[in-house]
Amino acid sequence: MRAASVCIALSLGAVLPLAAKTLAPEDFAQLREVSDPQLSADGQWLAYAVKTTDLAKDKRPKNLWICHWDGSGNRALTDGEASCSHPRWSPDGRSLAFLSSRDDDHDNDQVWILPLAGGEAEKITAAPNGIDDFAWSPDSRRLALIARELDPRDAAARQAAKDKTTPPPLVIDRYYFKQDIDGYLTTNYAHLQLLDLDNRRITPLTHGAFDDAEPAWSPDGRTLAFVSKRGDDPDRDENWQIYLIAAEAGARERALTTGPEASAHPDWKSAPVWSPDGTTIAFLRGGPPEKIEYASHPLATISAQGTGLRILYPAHDRNIFHPHWSRGQPGDTLSALDEDDGAQTLAAFSGTGAGPQPIAGGRVSITGWDAAAGHVAVLLSTPDHPFEIYAAEGGTLRALSRQNDAWLKSFPVAPTEEIAYPSSDGTIIHGMVLHALAPGRTAALLRLHGGPQSQYQTQFSFEDQLFAHHGYTVIMPNPRGSTGRGTAFAMALYARWGSVDVQDDLAAVDYAVQRGWADPDRLGVGGWSYGGMATNYLIASTTRFKAATAGASTGNILAGYGTNEYVRDYQAELGSPWQHSDTWLNISYPFYHADRIKTPTLFLCGQNDFNVPLLASEQMYQALRQLQVPTELVIYPGQYHGLTKASYLVDRLRRYLAWYARWIPAKMP
Repeated sequence: MRAASVCIALSLGAVLPLAAKTLAPEDFAQLREVSDPQLSADGQWLAYAVKTTDLAKDKRPKNLWICHWDGSGNRALTDGEASCSHPRWSPDGRSLAFLSSRDDDHDNDQVWILPLAGGEAEKITAAPNGIDDFAWSPDSRRLALIARELDPRDAAARQAAKDKTTPPPLVIDRYYFKQDIDGYLTTNYAHLQLLDLDNRRITPLTHGAFDDAEPAWSPDGRTLAFVSKRGDDPDRDENWQIYLIAAEAGARERALTTGPEASAHPDWKSAPVWSPDGTTIAFLRGGPPEKIEYASHPLATISAQGTGLRILYPAHDRNIFHPHWSRGQPGDTLSALDEDDGAQTLAAFSGTGAGPQPIAGGRVSITGWDAAAGHVAVLLSTPDHPFEIYAAEGGTLRALSRQNDAWLKSFPVAPTEEIAYPSSDGTIIHGMVLHALAPGRTAALLRLHGGPQSQYQTQFSFEDQLFAHHGYTVIMPNPRGSTGRGTAFAMALYARWGSVDVQDDLAAVDYAVQRGWADPDRLGVGGWSYGGMATNYLIASTTRFKAATAGASTGNILAGYGTNEYVRDYQAELGSPWQHSDTWLNISYPFYHADRIKTPTLFLCGQNDFNVPLLASEQMYQALRQLQVPTELVIYPGQYHGLTKASYLVDRLRRYLAWYARWIPAKMP
């Protein structure tokens, strides 16, 4: 068993509550979600985003905050119900630009600029379909924009709404034609534009039936790197590559990288970055396309001329995120976030030596960071502390944001223990157990993460703390299929959903029972997305669980073909249903063998979910209702794959507690 430890001195210290208080679902509204740390060029100021929850107004606005590098002067820069996000300092330090939908008739994000010398923020763009992303030029006089074209259907629908006429029908002719939140896709492609801040003139740089993303300026301000997916039918693959284009009207782009491996895929939220001398670009490089997200995406470099592509530490076999060049350092000094076995740390990738060297490491979860003028700020959480921003200095962390100090003083935090245990075939599986606040052997909940190409990380979870406060031990395994332990470990689940992961999950329960933490007669299971799917696999494989909650799940994978957004992944991993029907049926056993299920199960889903659509939950609900297994189906109106409405988030937590309490009360009678 691996002890949970931190290899740098954390000045986080768990704050002991003044009086013990049991968490209630609505107490999540007191937590503040901190994100997106951004340092000014001189390293003296930190801007970041904070999401709060207003249950009375049923809103979750995000606003921007600022503080000095020494942690003083923490204050809000924006307020209101319209969210502000993506803060980015101008290189001259005079302004802070951000995205916000306030004052936009169609609730689209536009670019706003706030002068630090004083005055109100000014809306700089009025793109009909909003701005997806932007980046400052080195001279602070221009912005590279990613703006999405206005779909003719949307324009007609908007006009119809004004004059009360019937909107036109949807006409679909794309291979990849639907996506969660965005809905049905037609021709509203995202393209690169150039905005001159002196005259407010916008110059389109790219156009065509493809999407562009992740703009990045060269240090001399003459060239833009960006990511795009081109070809005869770019909908059919994930072959994102890096392109370069001169930052001037009429310029033509050229491909810097080529496939079949993806480069700087937008889903990784890690733009390509230029070396300080402008000669080299660092980026994330995907694995073989047939392995999709099971393959690790390592850190790579290539010259600005398109030669000398190199994978840094090819044997490292871990996912890397958010690379930065160390400013003022030699051109081969890179740092990035390094996902590894339940943790995510910040490491230096020099390209030499035995491997990445930790900058801020240990059993922590760092999901964002920035560096400037020798200063490093990290967005970090541990199992007993929500995400906050810290200065990483000489092997120690110093708090810069303290948004959740008051919350931590109000509630006791249940302890987390990392575990390692053998699965049925001897494979060692890692995970975590959050111990119930109640003493002794307790009712236990096996909670399963999504993905499956994801992992439980050493970070704070309100939901799991809520279960622990109500007397449940929470078991959180990282079974095969999870990331963090290399491509081979993840690929063990490839086209075999509901196989080795079921055995790994059940072994986690056995381990918790053997350790005396979990009562074998009072077990529950649940999860969201693939965690909900894994729940369906488990309850179709065993009757040992007394209750289950399956959120945004499916049991009939065949029903997902053409109805969800995963056609490309399905084709790569499973093949066509008419050519590989055995594969599709084998992993659809929760539905086609629903008569094996005896566990009372609560199904939940957003009404507008295009990721794992509602129809999949409806099928499982109908099957269990037909079989007279106790079940309910909860549908959240207007919600997508991830719930965003404050009242629905509270409702879901309440329903979890009520369902588990009904079938497996935490306290013995």
